[in-house]
Amino acid sequence: MKKQILVAALFLMGASSVFSQTTAGAYWLNYLNTITTAVPFLNINPETRGGGMGDVGVATSADGASMHWNVSKIAFIEDNSGVSISYTPWLRSLVPDISLSYLSGYYKIDKMSAVTGSLRYFSLGSIQFTNTFGQNTVSFTPNEFALDLGYARKLAEKFSVGLAARYVNSNLTGGQQVVGANSKPGRTFAVDLSAFYENKDIVLFDRDAEFAWGLNVSNLGGKISYTNATNRDYLPINLRVGPRVSVNLDDYNSLSFSVDLNKYLVPTPPVYLIDSTGGFVKDENGNNLIASGLDPDRPVAAGVIGSFYDAPGLVTYDENNNPIVAPGSRFGEELREITIGTGVEYWYDKQFAARVGYFYEHLSKGNRKYLTVGLGLRLNVFALDFSYLVPTNFNRNIVANASPLARTLRFTLAFNFNDMKKGDTTTE
Repeated sequence: MKKQILVAALFLMGASSVFSQTTAGAYWLNYLNTITTAVPFLNINPETRGGGMGDVGVATSADGASMHWNVSKIAFIEDNSGVSISYTPWLRSLVPDISLSYLSGYYKIDKMSAVTGSLRYFSLGSIQFTNTFGQNTVSFTPNEFALDLGYARKLAEKFSVGLAARYVNSNLTGGQQVVGANSKPGRTFAVDLSAFYENKDIVLFDRDAEFAWGLNVSNLGGKISYTNATNRDYLPINLRVGPRVSVNLDDYNSLSFSVDLNKYLVPTPPVYLIDSTGGFVKDENGNNLIASGLDPDRPVAAGVIGSFYDAPGLVTYDENNNPIVAPGSRFGEELREITIGTGVEYWYDKQFAARVGYFYEHLSKGNRKYLTVGLGLRLNVFALDFSYLVPTNFNRNIVANASPLARTLRFTLAFNFNDMKKGDTTTE
């Protein structure tokens, strides 16, 4: 019993801060419980500005790539229209032909509303299919894309809401037979629901400042399947929320601080009941019995609601092989599902930007940890952004999942156009 209490306490406090890193790695490896979904490319940041600030963007100032982060920000954009294109190499250190491309655009309808759209294309390179005898059959280039259309409107001077519709197409096999089953592209629809607040009338340290916060529930839609089987997978439904504080240091220099908190709104894998031999205990229908957590095979609405309390926590067994859930460990695991992105952006004369950020994910939920840096340039209607990612989880004694973007330079090219009629004050 004392040992179980100690383990529970370590789970709540974070074993990495108590054990040596070697012990922590072995400890958490036994309780690794990552959340997986279909079409994960939908949650990959496809643009560069946020990529230089620890992948934050839910409350940053509006720009042409706001469609990905928070469509409601578009209602606050200053320019009348614009387009941008981004390119992101993927796993560049391993393969040369995987990449994510992103094309987005927007149009300001009036002072209160705007529309926006985007196309996101993920190329997974070339794959050679073989038969059961190892002989080459066909070569195919898997790809995924999402086509988005969004609308944002101010409900007040400082508050807006947004709605985005998304069509998703994921073709991973080209219709080939996989493990004896006929495959097909996965297709579905989803929506984003968002809100944004921005107040430019505040003073901080005797300087003009801004405060903003944003909220976005993305990829809320039906499950997706790649075969005719009844099993279907969740989309990466995600809750993103966070604030931003910007301070005008003087007439030429400004500084912004942003934080994004993310949580998947999909089921957490449960812990299944095992017997004394280590095998799974099954019911009369042959299904594995759950020791802690909830059945992951449930409708989308139930999955979203249950995602706030379905983490199984730390499960141990007594001398009679009865499962024991450590007190507080389920809530602790829910907290560990939250990823944190932090970013700082510096502007000089609204023309040159320097950015830095940090992204953190708990060891038991994937262990993505990386530092980002970025630069930006604005010249009239032309804008160019670069970002670079450096992984920070180098210890090989723990579960280390370096980002596929490690040591990769990515860029965004944008054109923003002011309304040509804004300066027209001619009257009859």
